[in-house]
Amino acid sequence: DVVVVVRGPEAPVRLVQKVQRAGVWINSRPVLFEGAPGFYMTASTRPLSDIANFGQLRRLGVGVDHLRINAPDERRTVTRYGVRDVVISRLGDDYLDWRRAVIRLKEAAALYDTDPDGVTFVDRGLFRAEVKLPAVAPTGQYYAEVWLFQDGAPAAVSNLTLTVEKIGFERDIFEFAHRRPWSYGVLCVLLAAAIGYGASRVFRRS
Repeated sequence: DVVVVVRGPEAPVRLVQKVQRAGVWINSRPVLFEGAPGFYMTASTRPLSDIANFGQLRRLGVGVDHLRINAPDERRTVTRYGVRDVVISRLGDDYLDWRRAVIRLKEAAALYDTDPDGVTFVDRGLFRAEVKLPAVAPTGQYYAEVWLFQDGAPAAVSNLTLTVEKIGFERDIFEFAHRRPWSYGVLCVLLAAAIGYGASRVFRRS
């Protein structure tokens, strides 16, 4: 079995939850997750659960359910029984729900994907896997891993580094928006106002 994993650059994810206090809905204290790739995709010859067991996939970090996403600001170390230190989370039993929300948001934006039939063999020893990058995919260094599994265990792995960047006019706009966000915002407002004014003139004449 072959499994292809592609990871984009990591970026922190901040989440809030709507909670009701005194009859009013407000945002909860934000939770910051770290270690979440900006893009993550797995393609395999068959479902991951049929290729390796839960423990192997968790150890290798293969599959969205096994991503090492943590909320370090929510953790603290306490001493239990005066013998050993234990790391606990303020989120308690809700931690997995928060973590799943991170993955769900990424999947909705097509930034996380799992394709159990994404690897096809085109010839003996040769295979093909397609990686679909959405327009919102982050730029930067991407890391690809090609795992070969045999009898449920990893037999070999090959690593590849890719660079994703915007080109042409789109790149110029992207860089300008990040270098001068205020100027970019003002230009967007002026452009929207000009378009609105032009449209009102056209409708007025008709």
